[in-house]
Amino acid sequence: MRVLAVVLLAAACAAAAAAAELPEFREAPAFRNGAGCAGAPTIHIAMTLDATYLRGSLAGVLSVLRHAACPESIAFHFVASSASPARRLAALRRALAAAFPTLPATVHRFDARLVRGKISTSVRRALDQPLNYARIYLTDLLPRSVSRVLYLDSDLLVIDDVARLWATDLGPDAALAAPEYCHANFTSYFTDAFWSHTEYSSIFANRARAPCYFNTGVMVIDLDRWRAGGYTAKLEYWMEVQKQEARIYELGSLPPFLLVFAGEVKAVEHRWNQHGLGGDNVAGQCRELHPGPVSLLHWSGKGKPWLRLDAGRPCPLDALWAPYDLLRRRGARDDLLAAVA
Repeated sequence: MRVLAVVLLAAACAAAAAAAELPEFREAPAFRNGAGCAGAPTIHIAMTLDATYLRGSLAGVLSVLRHAACPESIAFHFVASSASPARRLAALRRALAAAFPTLPATVHRFDARLVRGKISTSVRRALDQPLNYARIYLTDLLPRSVSRVLYLDSDLLVIDDVARLWATDLGPDAALAAPEYCHANFTSYFTDAFWSHTEYSSIFANRARAPCYFNTGVMVIDLDRWRAGGYTAKLEYWMEVQKQEARIYELGSLPPFLLVFAGEVKAVEHRWNQHGLGGDNVAGQCRELHPGPVSLLHWSGKGKPWLRLDAGRPCPLDALWAPYDLLRRRGARDDLLAAVA
């Protein structure tokens, strides 16, 4: 009996420790399909799932469901690091289930060993985490029955029907669609060592169009075309060049995507990625919206809205994120969610 009591006590302590690792979250409102959703296609969305960005991920999911005409036709694929302890992963699953009890969702384990030897330091530590590179391996993580996926970062809000973005026409051969920003200084994303090396810089010579910057936090991906094009290996190649041959870029997982896809991306309206709201990667200063309509707000950069709100130093646009925050605060009323219900 004494042994059994010790075992039960240890199990209870372990469960309490796991629960204590993460904050508590409120249950989101239930969103149902509208009258015109019969026969609506299943929209597959992939996002990462970890303790650091959990609050942002849950807010992003809530925003997608809130503005979708057919929310019950959306399937979420969450990618979690295999390096996470089992109890941490269990806590993440519980937090997800607490916030969205009926959400069609699958958690996929990403083997962090795939990239540990390929990641080089960048301007911000968060960009160096293995999970930041998981988007490269979606064809290996998701079942083959999923032929298209919408990848979303964990620091954004969708404020339009995501079905409109999902319906993007990729044309006859594009594997990836995303908003492009051709006014940005494309050369600044690579070092002088890259541009002075003719073998490296000539990679853009035969592209369909002049290469333009695009943000990898919002991408529509044709997984069948990705596999056929061998794009995972192509991205890994440039990571190995960076690690073993020359320092050709500074910004984490973004430059390999530019090297492989820039000039071949199917352009999407800018409204689908109003990015940079987190400021730059050093100071994270406040930013204003770009001119034009907005369907997606993206706090890319160092400044995250939940951190600035908690610190009592929010930027004006962080107020747009706050109503989607599912964090349970002591003494707070759950009916605050009525703002997004």
